[in-house]
Amino acid sequence: MESSISLIGSMNKPCLQYSLRGTTGLYTTTPPHSSCSGAQVLKCKRWKQQVAVQLMSTSQSRLARFVTLSKKGSDDHAVVHATSGVPFEYEPSNTLFQTLQGKFDAFSQFSRLYAFLGVAMGIVSASLIAVEKLSDFSPLFLTRMTEAIVAAFFMHIYSVGINQLADVEIDKVNKSYLPLASGEYSTKTATMITLSFAILGFWLGRIVGSWQLFCYVLVSFVIWTAYSINVPFLRWKKSAFLAALCFAASGLNAQFAIYFHIQTHVFGRPATLSKTLIFSTVLVSLYALLAAILKDIPDLAGDKLCGVRSFAVQLGPNKVFRVCIALLQTANLVSILVGLTSSQPWSKLITIVSHIFLSIILFVRAKSVDLESKEATQSFYMFFWKIFYVEYLLVPLVR
Repeated sequence: MESSISLIGSMNKPCLQYSLRGTTGLYTTTPPHSSCSGAQVLKCKRWKQQVAVQLMSTSQSRLARFVTLSKKGSDDHAVVHATSGVPFEYEPSNTLFQTLQGKFDAFSQFSRLYAFLGVAMGIVSASLIAVEKLSDFSPLFLTRMTEAIVAAFFMHIYSVGINQLADVEIDKVNKSYLPLASGEYSTKTATMITLSFAILGFWLGRIVGSWQLFCYVLVSFVIWTAYSINVPFLRWKKSAFLAALCFAASGLNAQFAIYFHIQTHVFGRPATLSKTLIFSTVLVSLYALLAAILKDIPDLAGDKLCGVRSFAVQLGPNKVFRVCIALLQTANLVSILVGLTSSQPWSKLITIVSHIFLSIILFVRAKSVDLESKEATQSFYMFFWKIFYVEYLLVPLVR
């Protein structure tokens, strides 16, 4: 489809022609002579005008190119002939690096990497709980821990992928920037990514030869499938209690499965329940439970629209937020008491001082949250994850 715009005045100047060639056509910008008959004529004196011609290609519907002409002085005139759908040769095209960067950004949004950072730190934390002496830090230990992190990454991509596939309409309200909700990923693309990573997770869990790691993969698959997919008796996220149970069970799964993977498969020691393991499992499960509850506060509008009965929907964000803060402060108090019972002076000092510090920071941060603002509640949710990361680093030090 061809569009043509001509602007003609009465100025007598030598005819100059500038040609810009695209991939399929020729664009000319020519100060015309008076012989330019047949073109639309607009006569003006001392005027400044801009003409924007949008060139859209049917094969590249999202690509737009604009031609802008600005003229000053009396009796100016110009002619623009344009064929739509062709980019100009002088405009910079996407480089390979820009293309790859765009794909990485989309995958980063799809995979929710900030959440995987917590998963990875949980794997490292559970692995370190099994360490009893410096000689345990061997190449075998690092290799097996890395395999567990990779397996956790595969299952993390599956969990966020299956959730986004089931929540497209909700995410269009709550998280429109996600590639599936925004249309950057098609349903087919997201499905292929999700299933591929699930298969990779089971494959890695199998070839490592650790039944504990394989159980971690299997339980993760079951938990997040039940949480997300919309079939009878499943889609547990619609129930506030079952959704919270899924997150708590995920915390239990990571702590026990990875600890026993390192303790028995790597170190060859008997599977015993240490004080540190019990403390970390309770604390991590509580934090995972609170993550499930707090994440629903900024998602309140979309959950209401789509019938998700979260605690924030049922009880209101103010009450839910206060309960979560109270539970977090209780966890800090319990951690301080556990630190007091430690037989190791260094462990006692680190545990007590760090949790007093965390309690103060949490108190100050919680007071400044505007619960009517989605941006403020989302910001606090990200702050909560930072506290979660710190706890992952602290729990192996409880001895």
